[in-house]
Amino acid sequence: MDASSLPFIALATAFGLLIFALCLSGVRRFNLRRALGTVDASICMAGNSWQMGVCRYQDNDLEWFRLLSLSVRPKHRFKRHSLELLGRRKPTDAEAVKVQPDVVIVELRYEGQDLRLAMKFDAYTGLSSWLEAGPVIGVGTWR
Repeated sequence: MDASSLPFIALATAFGLLIFALCLSGVRRFNLRRALGTVDASICMAGNSWQMGVCRYQDNDLEWFRLLSLSVRPKHRFKRHSLELLGRRKPTDAEAVKVQPDVVIVELRYEGQDLRLAMKFDAYTGLSSWLEAGPVIGVGTWR
């Protein structure tokens, strides 16, 4: 092995690692989307920019995963009993270029902090039903 082949080997290794990371990201996305209770949803918290991701409903939690990540842990986890649905609206002109087409902006409050999710209307109806059908916390009481 001579000195002239080292840049080629380094470049080929970097390219191989990039392809491997893309494959892992694709497998992660496939596994997230195949589970029941997952929807595509962008999130915007407290004036930050929109981030694309996937929401997953659990028994008592709403989990949000970044779309372009290799982490198997959710970036955000919201307790069902602390989430308050404020409403929905169409995206503004400024938001329309940052979110997926044909979505509604769902406005939520979680422990006093406002957050917004951009999702398809059918995903919004699922979210509102999931929130309304909260678990029983005692005999004769809901949430």
